[in-house]
Amino acid sequence: MLNKGDELVLLDLHIENIAVIERADISFAPGLNVLTGETGAGKSIVIDALQAVLGARASRELVRTGAEKAMASAVFSSSRADLWLEENDLLREDELILQRRVTGDGKSSCRVCGSPVSASQLRELSALLLDIHGQNDGRQLMDETKHLSYLDGFGSYGKLLNSYRQEYEKFRSIQKEIKKLSMDEEEKNRLVEKLKELVEDIEEAELRIGEEAELSSRSELMRNSEKLREALNSAYDSLYGADESAAVLTDFAAEEVSRAARYSPELAEVESALKDASFTLKDAAETLRDFLGGIDFSPQEHDRLELRLSKLQRLFKRYGAEEAELLEKLEDAKEQLSELEYSDDRIAKLTSQLEQQRQNIKKAAEELTKARSRAAKELQKRIEEELKELAMPSVSFLVDISPIDGENGFDKTGGDTVRFLMSANKGEKPGPISKIASGGELSRIMLAMKNVFSENDSVETLVFDEIDTGVSGVAAQRVGEKLCELSRRKQVLCVTHLPQIAAMADTHFHIEKSEREGRTYTSVTPLDGEGRKRELARLHGGDNITENTLISAGEQLKAAEDFKRHLNYEDDR
Repeated sequence: MLNKGDELVLLDLHIENIAVIERADISFAPGLNVLTGETGAGKSIVIDALQAVLGARASRELVRTGAEKAMASAVFSSSRADLWLEENDLLREDELILQRRVTGDGKSSCRVCGSPVSASQLRELSALLLDIHGQNDGRQLMDETKHLSYLDGFGSYGKLLNSYRQEYEKFRSIQKEIKKLSMDEEEKNRLVEKLKELVEDIEEAELRIGEEAELSSRSELMRNSEKLREALNSAYDSLYGADESAAVLTDFAAEEVSRAARYSPELAEVESALKDASFTLKDAAETLRDFLGGIDFSPQEHDRLELRLSKLQRLFKRYGAEEAELLEKLEDAKEQLSELEYSDDRIAKLTSQLEQQRQNIKKAAEELTKARSRAAKELQKRIEEELKELAMPSVSFLVDISPIDGENGFDKTGGDTVRFLMSANKGEKPGPISKIASGGELSRIMLAMKNVFSENDSVETLVFDEIDTGVSGVAAQRVGEKLCELSRRKQVLCVTHLPQIAAMADTHFHIEKSEREGRTYTSVTPLDGEGRKRELARLHGGDNITENTLISAGEQLKAAEDFKRHLNYEDDR
């Protein structure tokens, strides 16, 4: 049996303002945790809250009427999620805490150990933590397109699967390249002409990165050359050219300060500053003079510049790109032309490679089929053993593997079509589960598969919502025993209406709905021995709880404890 400190065990679930639950704190334990209560009391809401905190879709309908927001948080004892936390840059605390909030307008927020995460991240993490089995899983069991994934999940041939997938990806890559190169002659000629035109246009333009920006700047200078020349001449005269320019006046001031410094040495610094200013002014004047010399444009230069700019801009507009991107387009076009020129040779070579890869895939698929056939025999045997223990002694379970139809005889999953077939009674021919199995049989088949698959599954907490659908009597007793067996190696949470299952609980919660001041409230209460006895009596006889039903419930609890002691004894042997 799991201990409190074992990995990936759900410890606590806190719920606030979710549907009819105003507030609830549930502390789960290792082993089998059972939730019972009247229909409509809110058992499914606990599962809804758990699904929400694990990243499932959460809408505003989840929020309790009159509340601003709903919140659920779950606490796990976990070290196996450490790698995921590290990959997502999240710090691990002593416990792994997941939280989900949903506001009245439908906005949702998620946190892991106090750090915000996305709902998709929460779902990714939840796959490591917990597996919820509901009625939808039964529908998946009837969907034959899911059966192959069930078998592959059971079989221990992961390396073969990965090897096959790699071979298949190579095959698809070659196929795509052949398709890319294969086109009719008319289409090919059109593309060649288009590419040649692009190459000719760009090469003839002799593009240089940054040229258009330089030309635009030069053109702007030309258009405003008169105003510019006028402003620069005036500035030059003010600095140096005029009789009383800034430079002349500064030199004069420097001479006067120099004479004054003979009597006041502290003025030497002022003299030095004025001389520096004079040099600066003269440098600035020379720069303006040089610039003025460079803006003496000829009409011919202006025409050449405008013509070049116009050509570049037409090219940019035509191909929707500028210099750098056009040069990349040029290289791409040359490469495509080369491929098209030698496309027939390339296609012939690729076709040969494709045929070789087809043989590689068929070989890999054959190995995969052999491994699946071995796993199928083992799965058949294990499921039938489980179903016999679940009061289906005459059941025949068959994993049917047949070749894929089609030109290639394989797809991304391999070369096999897998279907689960069953016969519920001796002498009957096995048929599709969807046509043969009743609701109760479907629940037990799914439980059998969960029990078998859980041996190789790293998830340590399993949740069963309404696993007892269509089950009663001896079958219900066997389902309870099977859940109890499963809870020896996994933590199990189970919502049930059946006393046979509830009796097997290691921890039993009663969910009850009540009304106060015109509002509906749901409470979740852990039951002690007497509470469990009364709840089992209620599950048997409804409100009519008598001394006899209480005695019967007590006997059922004692029988369940005897069964658990026997299990523990067998485990210890």
